[in-house]
Amino acid sequence: MELWHIIVLAIIQGLTEFLPISSSAHLILPSELLGWQDQGLAFDVAVHVGTLSAVVWYFRRDVGQLTVAWCQDTLKRQVGPDSGLAWAIIVATIPAGLAGILLEDLIEEHLRSAAVIAATTIGFGLVLWWSDAAGARDRSLPGLRLRDALIIGLAQALALIPGTSRSGITITAALFLGFNRDSAARFSFLLSIPLIAAAGMLKTLDLIGQGEAAQWQPIIVGTLIAFVSALLCIHLFLRFLERIGLMPYVIYRLLLGALLLVMIW
Repeated sequence: MELWHIIVLAIIQGLTEFLPISSSAHLILPSELLGWQDQGLAFDVAVHVGTLSAVVWYFRRDVGQLTVAWCQDTLKRQVGPDSGLAWAIIVATIPAGLAGILLEDLIEEHLRSAAVIAATTIGFGLVLWWSDAAGARDRSLPGLRLRDALIIGLAQALALIPGTSRSGITITAALFLGFNRDSAARFSFLLSIPLIAAAGMLKTLDLIGQGEAAQWQPIIVGTLIAFVSALLCIHLFLRFLERIGLMPYVIYRLLLGALLLVMIW
């Protein structure tokens, strides 16, 4: 891979992992429009490490606090506010994990087409707009219940369909449940940690199984750029979310979906 290909793809992965605009829709554009070759499994592992490191670093205090509270309260067989949020993240992770195990082959064979990605990019973009317009936005994270976590987790399982956007569908579900934008986004980001870690580990095992010789330049550069771009993305998204809302991302998804349809036809 050329250096500038590495830079562009790492920035795309770092941004689209957390913005509600669908990473799968963007990752097909370079190959379709520019004829770039597939980035390879090692590069996929690298950018997953970069984005995971970014979200863990940004929420390092929350992660540490939730982890300590969960361990302490579990030993005491009690549930406090922080351990309750940790349990909510665990519960919300289960549906996507099970769906991934049971439906991975079906999705790979039938739902990886550009037409599906275009349709879900547009369709779930409109649902994101609806949730932002109709949601009460009067709830915050301390009021999150396990029932809410399960509903958000079931919505997250839909993100296995390419073009849906994991962050987009979880924020959508949280807004429909009445959470404010900041709480919906923060829970979505915290919820990404176990899934990105699991995806990275699976890709690492696949890479080890293939026994390919590592090319360290794209791995190191991709990891660092994905880390920086994801960190900036999270910071700016949370900083400006209340000010600009979600409509710019909805409009962007509609335009992106329309571009994909033009490419198909």
